[in-house]
Amino acid sequence: MSETSRAEADDAAVIGRSRQEPEAFAEVFRRYAPDIKRYVTRRLGPEAAEDVAAETFLAAFRQRGGYDLSRRNARPWLYGIATNLMGRHVRTEVRQLRILERTGTDPVTASFAERSDERLSAEASGPTLAGALAALPNGHRDALLLVVWGDLSYPEAAQALGVRVGTVRSRINRARRNLRRDLGGVNPMAIVREETTHE
Repeated sequence: MSETSRAEADDAAVIGRSRQEPEAFAEVFRRYAPDIKRYVTRRLGPEAAEDVAAETFLAAFRQRGGYDLSRRNARPWLYGIATNLMGRHVRTEVRQLRILERTGTDPVTASFAERSDERLSAEASGPTLAGALAALPNGHRDALLLVVWGDLSYPEAAQALGVRVGTVRSRINRARRNLRRDLGGVNPMAIVREETTHE
């Protein structure tokens, strides 16, 4: 069994055990809280991230009895809860992207040093990208950012959003097309992924 599959198996086992031993759920928090908080920070900014991340794990804890234990990897479930909670903060997200568009300062990557020419290119395109992201329909932005910033696979993003994989593919293709148009033909995925790899 690979390390990844062992960890995924452990997610379901831990959640199952937490039904009898609630304190066991702390392991799920320990494993995923930093990633969920980073994802929410990037989308909503640091002020809302703390609350949404906490609400995500509180909701997950309350819903653990209904978790499908055949789903060994809990990441899509947690990202789905976070995405649903962020739906209440759409205006905050758009405002956060507009701030990034205006200032070029990403709340997650701002503290990291420049490491390459590509990083400089990404920063130069960042404000335009943020504006283009803000203009996307909510469902398209959710699908794209779950895959790119949340690092979920297409099937995982579909599970998180409660839609078919084909819907995720369609939304991401449309989002890419719109972003490429808004960025003057530049590949938006290269820019967004480049930022992600420097965390």
